[in-house]
Amino acid sequence: MTHARGGAADRPTGPTHQDLPEGALEPAELRAGDVRPGPEEVTPVRPAPAEPASAEPAASAKPAGKARPTRISGTWVAVIAGLVVLVVLLVFILQNLDPATVHFFGAEGSLPLAIAMLFSAIGGAVLVALIGGARILQLRKQARRR
Repeated sequence: MTHARGGAADRPTGPTHQDLPEGALEPAELRAGDVRPGPEEVTPVRPAPAEPASAEPAASAKPAGKARPTRISGTWVAVIAGLVVLVVLLVFILQNLDPATVHFFGAEGSLPLAIAMLFSAIGGAVLVALIGGARILQLRKQARRR
């Protein structure tokens, strides 16, 4: 550690190399402040040996570190999957425009077959969501008791 006052900027205030017995390890404060390698620490860098070119370089090369997926990437995957489902539904609806007569609790109506099937699928999804939500609330209440 050095001080910038009184011309002592070049004089260390903590232990120095001269204070250490021969063969002793340096304290952390000497290693942390001195980032220049000493003459014994300098080693020449040798280039890596060249490997023969293979037919499939991507298969043999492994990435240095695989990036973990983020919440945003998961959201984008969900958006793209939702758009694909929407396109499939639109194609299904446009191909099934034949009228169908629907009877429900005494009510009667006529609407395109695909729309009737879509309403029934939405109704089933809402029913499953309600039952699942009730079960989640039941489990949370039980977990709070413990």
